[in-house]
Amino acid sequence: MDPFTKLSGVAAPLPMINVDTDMIIPKQFLKTIQRTGLGKALFHEMRTREDGSENPEFVLNKPAYHKAQILVAGANFGCGSSREHAPWALLDFGIRCVIAPSFADIFYNNCFKNGILPIALPQEEVDKLMDDAERGANAVISIDLEAQEIRGPDGGCIKFEIDPFRKQCLLNGWDDIGLTLRNEKKISAFESERAQSMPWL
Repeated sequence: MDPFTKLSGVAAPLPMINVDTDMIIPKQFLKTIQRTGLGKALFHEMRTREDGSENPEFVLNKPAYHKAQILVAGANFGCGSSREHAPWALLDFGIRCVIAPSFADIFYNNCFKNGILPIALPQEEVDKLMDDAERGANAVISIDLEAQEIRGPDGGCIKFEIDPFRKQCLLNGWDDIGLTLRNEKKISAFESERAQSMPWL
């Protein structure tokens, strides 16, 4: 997992509440267990028309937001089913941070496990960032995870809270496997000792 330290990028505004995981990545794209290639299906039903053509009105289809790395969204983002494909699709598209007033618990946890920083802020602060994001190509927002700060295009600063353990995992790029491998020597020593003391196992 790539570490998350600082991020400066275009923020895309998605002023919708209750964006569920089926909206993020529809069920027909869940046949794979590969984490790559899902970005093209992100928000598929909103990004495409019934004839399969691109919907130019959807925010991520607009030229200013083609390379958005930050998404500013409405409350209860990531609700619905617990599919881990949702953060996979966001990450594969290039989104490394989602800012919203609130998140569904499972989606929130899955973001950290996949290198995405979900930031929950009071509605009034999300509204400010939503206004910033609507500036298009000038909607560059900077996030400093170590300092726990968000800076908008005009230099305003918003502080955010994050669990210290999750913060360290993101800063160091530790997913669940990475955390386990930090104890690889201890695990190997335990297995070797057990093999000698309990050879029948």
